[in-house]
Amino acid sequence: MDEVDRSILAVLERHGRISNAELAAKVGLSPSPCLRRVRRLEETGVIRGYRALIDPAAVGRSLRVFVAVRLMRHARADVVAFERAVLQLREVVYSHHVTGNYDYLLQVEVADLPAYEDFHANRLANLPGVAAVTSYVTMKSLSADTA
Repeated sequence: MDEVDRSILAVLERHGRISNAELAAKVGLSPSPCLRRVRRLEETGVIRGYRALIDPAAVGRSLRVFVAVRLMRHARADVVAFERAVLQLREVVYSHHVTGNYDYLLQVEVADLPAYEDFHANRLANLPGVAAVTSYVTMKSLSADTA
């Protein structure tokens, strides 16, 4: 990967729907070599895909909560059971296995606080192996995208 590839990635991170001609112009290539580089980055897995950033409020997910989860045990079977279960929860947008005082950090998006209370009490707390849950309600997001 060279500087031109890095430039291509930087543009695509911010403008995933840009045309190849526009992308080529921004990175200083002609369209054919630019397209070859993009395809190579896709084929090698550097570019894993493209997606739309959706306004959570527009789809009934106005409340974002970061949830730290500690497991009772760290036996492989317990970890696998928890991970399988958490992947089934549509409210969980991101799930990260982390180090420190907690084992997982989840990003949960729901309509409002009563919806989170229901999710917490009836779904999250009942996941296999959960010992502790600490919730951090987002008051304001300072960045709107992942680039």
